Amino acid sequence: MRKLTIQSRIYLIIDPSMDQEILFSKFNLIVQEKIAAIQIWDHFKDNQNLEELLLKIYAKTSLHKIPLLINNRWEILKQIPLDGIHFDEIPENFNQIKKEINRDFITGITCNNDLATIEYAEEHHFDYISFCSMFPSQTANSCELVSFETVQKAKSIFSGKIFLAGGIDLNTIENLDKLDYDGIAVVSGIMSADNPSETIKEYQQKIKK
Repeated sequence: MRKLTIQSRIYLIIDPSMDQEILFSKFNLIVQEKIAAIQIWDHFKDNQNLEELLLKIYAKTSLHKIPLLINNRWEILKQIPLDGIHFDEIPENFNQIKKEINRDFITGITCNNDLATIEYAEEHHFDYISFCSMFPSQTANSCELVSFETVQKAKSIFSGKIFLAGGIDLNTIENLDKLDYDGIAVVSGIMSADNPSETIKEYQQKIKK
């Protein structure tokens, strides 16, 4: 299985617990656009058929060569050919995880103001890091606010892609222009939009070139 690479621009996080009819009506539009990656948030309903849902999503992302990542639940990569994992914190025994999955996969991790996490990601050759939260946000209320200084320092530590997340919308994104970053991670800004395709295009235009 060939490892996809994560690109710049929009990194979309989807909530698998939302109504599936609504989820896929939006998803079918989203995959037509240029997306860096799609992450499935670790927020499943009780008794939800994970394998069926993940395979259905993967069928669409693989067709458009969009990397599909799972949040935290790395064991799923042993059964389903997803493209990678996003960790919310430094995983225990990452070398053992790689051994068990036994194939190439994309790795990313959430970072805050602690430079040790950025250093860990660089040391273990992670593909990207994602800073949360840049601004106050309902969907990122468990994240501390990241200082712009930390993001600036990250470029000298980490050689992979740098994404920014948390409270970023079409109004706040312009405040990020002074930072050197590769893309933004968005949850509700796109999934709650009436026309996600148009919203993605608007974000693309506003991301620092």
